[in-house]
Amino acid sequence: MTELTLHTPRTAPEESQPLLGASQKAFGMIPNLHAVMAEAPGLLEGYQKLHELFLASSFDDEEKTVVWQTINVEHACHYCVPAHTGIAHSMKVDAAITEALRNETPLAEPRLEALREFTLAMVRNRGNVSDDEVQAFFDAGYTQRQLLEIVLGLAQKVMSNYTNHLAETPVDEPFAKFAWTKSAS
Repeated sequence: MTELTLHTPRTAPEESQPLLGASQKAFGMIPNLHAVMAEAPGLLEGYQKLHELFLASSFDDEEKTVVWQTINVEHACHYCVPAHTGIAHSMKVDAAITEALRNETPLAEPRLEALREFTLAMVRNRGNVSDDEVQAFFDAGYTQRQLLEIVLGLAQKVMSNYTNHLAETPVDEPFAKFAWTKSAS
């Protein structure tokens, strides 16, 4: 595996330096994912912007967690699953939701399970979902806006999950206690 650089504000390309500063300010640290992405300033900037936009989506914190973690788990992202477990805890998302997502088990709440199933269909079928799958999503109470906001969340997670696969990004210390590996199923 190619070893990618974990940049600091001193070693990062000039265009990435203010982006890493924004990460430090937002998170109180520079997440290792951002340190890797700093090598390509456009990637880091795009990721930060997509993160900001998805946070501002019409999904509540539980729903954002369902979208993010469904994608992270399906992509077997060793870095993002623990990170988003910690983020979910800080957002006060019910731990039962996070554990079900990490363990790939159905969610107890039917609306959230419909979101999980639809997000999973989007990932597995690369957006080529059936009319029945879309209708089931709408029948669960979701909107056209939210249908498209899943694409936004998916774009963000492709950027991070794929970067982490390439870099084998070390999990940040605050999230190490949430270490995760995909179960063989």
